[in-house]
Order: sequence, then C-alpha cells, then structure tokens
Amino acid sequence: MKHLLTPAVLLSVFVAASPAAAQGVNEKINMVIAYDASECPVATEGEVVVCEILVEAERYRIPSNLRYSDSPENVARARQVEEIKYVGDFGTMSCSPAGAGGFTGCTQKFIEAAYKDKAEEDGVRFGKLIEEARAERLSTIDAEAAAQQERVESIEREYLERLERERDAELPGEAALPVPEG
Repeated sequence: MKHLLTPAVLLSVFVAASPAAAQGVNEKINMVIAYDASECPVATEGEVVVCEILVEAERYRIPSNLRYSDSPENVARARQVEEIKYVGDFGTMSCSPAGAGGFTGCTQKFIEAAYKDKAEEDGVRFGKLIEEARAERLSTIDAEAAAQQERVESIEREYLERLERERDAELPGEAALPVPEG
C-alpha cells in the first residue's frame, strides 16, 4: 500500500508548489489533508493553511483523483488505440487510421483532452481554496490595522495634551517672585 500512496504524496507536493509560485508572494502555503478537524494546523503569521477534511473511511484508500481519473496516464495503451481505431469519422481532421489525412484530427483531440484535464485538476481547486483563505485573512488584517491605528492616534493625542498642560503650567517658584513694575 505504501507504493500506491507515494505517487499521491508526490502529486500533492507538486500541486502545493505550483500555486505558491504563481502567487509571487513571500508567504508559506501549507496544504494538509486531514481526517478530523482537530488534525488541521493553525495558521501563523505569513502562512496560509488549506485543510481538506476527508471521511475516515478514505484514510487508507487510493486517493479518489487517482481511482476515478480519466487522465491519459491511467488509461491503458490498448484502450487508447481502440478509441482511435474505431472512430466513426474518416478523412482529414477525423482522427482515423483510415483515409488520407485522418491522423490530423488526433492532435487536436489530444490537445482538447489535455486542456480539459488541466481545468479539472486538484491544483486548480487548491488554488481557489488558497485564494479564499488569503481573502479571509486579509479582511481580518484590515480590521486589526484600523484598531491599531486608532490606539496609536489615541496615545499621540494624550501625549500632545500632556505636553500642552506642561507648557501652560507654572514653573516651581514662579508665583513667589514679585512682578516688576514698569
């Protein structure tokens, strides 16, 4: 079973690196797959934690993205050949082994399948989760920054008022001196 989980771990590491590189920011992104909410780590400053909670029954199974995948890596070569061999169309742009130019449609078919796989991969989903977590964190940062600014301004007002009181106050011994007539 260890051999089956190793590709999943490598895939998760690869997927974890790609959103961070695309963001171009200096924050750590920690993507965790947990089976209980208590297993999710708490995010620290400068870190985004994306925790996907799965059902306990899935703990020792092959990840679903590998079990139910239509990606070309998980389809046998014989099956791929059969799909190409028995296509109903023939001729140019048909992806058919029969007829002149039948092969020209195969490239387009493979390109469309690749773009479909890319749009549905887990990295896209994790990217959206990271974006939501970052937006949530930034909303709290704005509120915290406003509160901190208010505290700083309050302290500055108190300091300026104290300085003004000290300037207006009489100096020690100043009241005892007679006022010169003049």
